[in-house]
Amino acid sequence: MFAAEAAETAVSWFYTHAWVIPALPAASFVLILFFGKRLPFKGAEIGITAVAAAFVLAVLTTFTWIGDVQAEIASHEEGTTTEEHGTTEGGATTEEEHGTTEEEAPATSEEEEGLASGEQAAPAAPVAEEEEGGHATRGAPILTERTWFSNGADTFRIGTLIDGQSVMLLFVVTFISLLVHVYSTDYVHGDRRYTHFFAFLSLFTAAMLYYVLSSNTLQMIMGWELVGVCSFGLIGHWWEEKANSDAALKAFFTNRVGDIGLLVGMITLYFASGKTFDVVEINSKAISGETSHTALLVASLCLMAAVMSKSGQFILHTWLPDAMAGPTPVSALIHAATMVVAGVYLIGRLYGVFWMGLSIPGSSINAMAVIGAVTTVGGGLLAFVQRDIKKVLAYSTVSQLGYMVLALGVGAYTAGMFHLFTHAFFKACLFLGAGSVSHACHHSFDMKADMGGLRKYMPKTFITFVIGSLALAGIPPLAGFWSKDEILAGAGVWPGTEGNGDYWMPFVFGMITAALTAAYMTRTVWLTFFGEYRGHAHPHESGPRITTPLIILAFMAVVVGFLNLPGPFVETLGLPAGIAHRFEEWVEPGGIASFPPIDHANPSLTLAIVASLLAAGAGFVVLRYYKALYAKDAHAAEYTDGLRSRNTLAAAGYRVLENKYYLDHLYTGIIAGATKGPIADAAYWINQNIIDGIINTVGKFSVGLGRFVYHFIDQGMVDEAVNVSGRTASGSGQFLRRIQTGQIRQYATLMFGSAALLAAVFIIAI
Repeated sequence: MFAAEAAETAVSWFYTHAWVIPALPAASFVLILFFGKRLPFKGAEIGITAVAAAFVLAVLTTFTWIGDVQAEIASHEEGTTTEEHGTTEGGATTEEEHGTTEEEAPATSEEEEGLASGEQAAPAAPVAEEEEGGHATRGAPILTERTWFSNGADTFRIGTLIDGQSVMLLFVVTFISLLVHVYSTDYVHGDRRYTHFFAFLSLFTAAMLYYVLSSNTLQMIMGWELVGVCSFGLIGHWWEEKANSDAALKAFFTNRVGDIGLLVGMITLYFASGKTFDVVEINSKAISGETSHTALLVASLCLMAAVMSKSGQFILHTWLPDAMAGPTPVSALIHAATMVVAGVYLIGRLYGVFWMGLSIPGSSINAMAVIGAVTTVGGGLLAFVQRDIKKVLAYSTVSQLGYMVLALGVGAYTAGMFHLFTHAFFKACLFLGAGSVSHACHHSFDMKADMGGLRKYMPKTFITFVIGSLALAGIPPLAGFWSKDEILAGAGVWPGTEGNGDYWMPFVFGMITAALTAAYMTRTVWLTFFGEYRGHAHPHESGPRITTPLIILAFMAVVVGFLNLPGPFVETLGLPAGIAHRFEEWVEPGGIASFPPIDHANPSLTLAIVASLLAAGAGFVVLRYYKALYAKDAHAAEYTDGLRSRNTLAAAGYRVLENKYYLDHLYTGIIAGATKGPIADAAYWINQNIIDGIINTVGKFSVGLGRFVYHFIDQGMVDEAVNVSGRTASGSGQFLRRIQTGQIRQYATLMFGSAALLAAVFIIAI
């Protein structure tokens, strides 16, 4: 067993064994690689079975969580205290129980073995002291972990964290991934790397699920990077074409830029929070004021760099449209449920850090809100000038991710998470719909050259694509309307909304985006499905393995918005009061120390009507434009004598958008080009003329010095001294040889003379 339950904490089996959910697709990856090509369906059956099993477990975990949260809410409504009941069904305990450590918790005999190895399963966040008028305590995260490794006195743990945010993403990721797996069996049928594709699709899903369940920042970094590696492999799936390889490398390198911010931010939080990687503890210390505000600000800004790269925020969004080089099912998975929402999930997971670090409450501007606002409008404008249907949807994703970041930046946590939730369904529907259209047009995505009039040939794809487009445009009562309306209300500037601040600039940009979204999606639908067919293929409706996922996703795009109906709308429609704000209750924690005390904006019927009319009006204007064009030329995709041909300013603006704000030129032409060109040439000149010159001069000096030492010191002095010594020794030897004759009489004479001389010395001296 991965984790043993603490004796006095009632924790569901689905919580303690949530690790099985990412483990299933991870195992699928290994099995497909080893055995996939030998199976009848080349490994697709393994991937689908594993993801389907993970989806079932995710659904059961989600419903268990919802039941526990509803039980908590019911107990609070009945006035029941945690002291009377000990624990709630959701695992929330009294402060004393939450403070229980692994060593203090008593263990049953069955649990002793697990606890001895460091395993623990318990609620992770203490209950904050509830003030009058505050939030009812609900949704305390459940932490299941065990010892990972130790470094001296520091022990690091690994495990899963279950709360409303994680179970919501578990459902979304497994649901979208399952449909993408089924869709792919038809879309990539006959592909040269069919088995490889399904293996990496499974690993991609496993990586995102692992990231979602991470209980500490070290695990989050691992999941974050693994998602990036998988996206690299899938974007470059058809690597034989240079454009595809370039797109994969661009995604990889751009994300590496943001990852520097991720690592610096996580390291800053580790030391600023008392040397801990624990997500709940980091949030708790940030909210309680135990962590320095300066450290939180630095960490927040660094982490925002990571969010900008992974979630396609301006100015690091440029990789995301190019990622369309990968197969369309990959595009759907990346843009709807996995990679690009990882940054938004990071903000939500460490929301206490951003809340305090960026001073979100009571403010009118902050870095997160500005980045989100600029991204949402910038992406929407770029979507309006694309002719590739997937590029339109890619820039639309950039825009909608900006909406999510904007929501979190103004303090509208639930609105941001809800938009992430609803966006996953209608954006997956649109991407898979684009793949269906391409499938019928010989794999072309060019709306102007190869599409038009397809509604007559592809009725199922047409209807589902229109539903997804209306949901994206925020037309009531589809899903996008409800989440978009909450974001706009959350800015707190519309009369009566009263959010967490007065965020005028994000609000204005959000309203502009509402109009832009409806406009570019109307253009996309017209160019694809209306007018006369401009291609040369013979279009036809796709098969059931493609259209069935589209129908399911379109249905979800219609109904999921009702999961978080505002109270006034419920009253106006005469619905039961209990169905209001369900998503908020299930996903957003309340009254716990690891989550900030958010003030929820009041919904505004007037704002909803104005925003909807703005979107409908923008769509109507574009529709009138194309109807007039159709009346003039049924096969035309645009006017040849339009505003651009008559207005210099309009032409200049269009060129800026067509060249994507020249950011690619900045990165590849100026920065990379300068690095490979003038900077490289200058570095080479310095190397050849300065560095090599210095080295050559030092070398020549060393050679000259060596010659001087050799000739004058070694040969002239040292060797000469040795030679003189030798000659002296030789001369002395010759002299002594003459004295030493071997005759005794001569030796006696010398001895007598020496003795006489010595005696004379003694006589004179004494």
